[in-house]
Amino acid sequence: MCRKHAVSEAGQQAAKGRNDGARPNTAYLRCAGAAVRIRHLHLRRPQRRENERPMDDPSAFPSSDPSVPEPSDKSAEPSLDSWKEIAVYVKRDITTAQRWEKREDMPVHRHVHDKRGSVYAFRSELDAWLRGRALRMEEEEKVGLAEAAVDANADAGPETPRTRLRLSVVGAAVLALLAIGYVTIQKRAGDATQFKIKSLAVLPLKNLSGDPTQEYLADGMTEALIGRLSGIHDLRVISHTSVMRFKTTQLSVPEIAKTLQVDALVEGSVIREGDRIRVNAQLIRAETDEHFWSEAYDRELRDVLGLQSDVADSIAQKVMVTITGEERARLIAARPVSPEVYESYLKGRFGRKNSKAEIEESIAYFEEAIRRDPAFAPAYVGLAAAHTNLGTVFVGAPAEEERAKVLSAARKALELDSQLAEAHVLLADVYQERWQWSDAETEYKRALELNPNDAAAHLEFAGWLSCQGRADESVAWARRGRELDPIAVSGADVGGILFMARRYDEASRELRSLLAGEPSDLSALWNLGFVLIGEGKPEEAIPFLEKAALVSSRSPGSIEVLAMAYARAGRRPEALRLVSELKRRRQKAYVPAGAFINPYLGLGDYDEAFAEFERAYQEKSNILQFLKVHPFFDPVRDDPRFKSLLHRVGLD
Repeated sequence: MCRKHAVSEAGQQAAKGRNDGARPNTAYLRCAGAAVRIRHLHLRRPQRRENERPMDDPSAFPSSDPSVPEPSDKSAEPSLDSWKEIAVYVKRDITTAQRWEKREDMPVHRHVHDKRGSVYAFRSELDAWLRGRALRMEEEEKVGLAEAAVDANADAGPETPRTRLRLSVVGAAVLALLAIGYVTIQKRAGDATQFKIKSLAVLPLKNLSGDPTQEYLADGMTEALIGRLSGIHDLRVISHTSVMRFKTTQLSVPEIAKTLQVDALVEGSVIREGDRIRVNAQLIRAETDEHFWSEAYDRELRDVLGLQSDVADSIAQKVMVTITGEERARLIAARPVSPEVYESYLKGRFGRKNSKAEIEESIAYFEEAIRRDPAFAPAYVGLAAAHTNLGTVFVGAPAEEERAKVLSAARKALELDSQLAEAHVLLADVYQERWQWSDAETEYKRALELNPNDAAAHLEFAGWLSCQGRADESVAWARRGRELDPIAVSGADVGGILFMARRYDEASRELRSLLAGEPSDLSALWNLGFVLIGEGKPEEAIPFLEKAALVSSRSPGSIEVLAMAYARAGRRPEALRLVSELKRRRQKAYVPAGAFINPYLGLGDYDEAFAEFERAYQEKSNILQFLKVHPFFDPVRDDPRFKSLLHRVGLD
């Protein structure tokens, strides 16, 4: 089945423990003020001189022989005694510091007799190295020497034919050196053009504040950069959900890039010091692990949105993608926001959301942000997304009550900022669940126009097409979403769309391939159960569905399909036992009518099934979106009651 049904009927997202909440925003309001930028030239790693020994060679350290002159004494200078301390001092993350030491000979020392990896550095040496790194390139120095030679010849004496000849030769040499220097500088300045960058991923920025409670600030900065860059049609950007899987990875840059299928990666760090925030960012070419741009930004926290726009704008310029005027306006839009408002928003956005209590806590944070700043549009988007999650069957709140809250918050967000793609998707989802098909289509298309990189929006629109019976288009959109982001749109998602298209063989291959690597993936287990029942193999489906029920803590959606499998396999007593369990739970808490429809259809009790169909209609249960195409409804398609229902939901 498609993701929308999986989330609402089986609590897929909550059971998976996903904490990403809503999708990233793509636009904010504008504020004045430019970031303080510290630019670094990209310099090739200098070649080691002939007699210079590598740093980890014991003979490179001072000899104890008194006859050998010692270097200047640094015993009085306190050292930086770990990669973390060194990285903080040079205002970069550990990966960058290690790369600089390896490729550009940043002065880092090793304790010869200590365990491997024990390092230290002196501030004075690092300061000198950093100053040297910013000096003019070697070609410019050569040009300067050549110009000095011309001046010396010009002052040597009265001009003669021989003097004029020498000056002509030297002048030609100067011009040649200038040309070489210019070409070299242009080559370095335009590195991005040497290998066209069409796709990138912003890896989770590291929190170097020394305070673990500031982790949400780094996560928020990561999401914001992704959201802004995602609005560029000419650039494929991997989603926040996907990159967060690499937050603690030990994989190398080329390995991550291969997994995400991107040309370049953005790495960086965030440091908060009181009411100031510093962001260091750098671009790395995926194939070669070459670091070809870096920049540091320093702002007051209230200007954090302006800082985000500056970083995103710099990245876009460096990768040299084509940006329309509207895209650029969204990219650089920003406005001041108080630190208290922004912190409340981020805590709501990135807090845990695995239970009803945790989702309600996130709602409280969003409401606090709105109370402090009623014009801060992203807080309304977060609030709408939280109510969407609260309305799932797994959490337990009545879906239609939560939909009203989603609509209110999403509409307010768009009233404040009509460019928020995520708010359009949230509206579209509710319109589809309420069978307002034309309105849903309009909102999905507007969201995709604003954020062409939103793989999840591609999948949601694929679900809309599936409900309309446009199977081939639906599959194409789902696969396009996976091309954009192979992690955000998984084989389980594509398999669900293929099931509705009745392409069972393809669906089975997708789902089994995913389960081979992730045997407890709830969505894959659940959807494979649907597929096997559709293929007439209910007995084979039962083990997968039993595991799905276990993984989802016996969510109503998982019990529903397991009951149908038991019924189709001739295990009627077990199917009836599960139906009784759902009835008991309905007496104590909300259980959607849709959870009873498939079990009764499997048992052949069509009158009971239609009684639940009517209850589902009153509830606007999510399962009714699929009336036109769901394979399990085939036995009753010719029944007048079914045709009436199909007409009432606008799918006849």
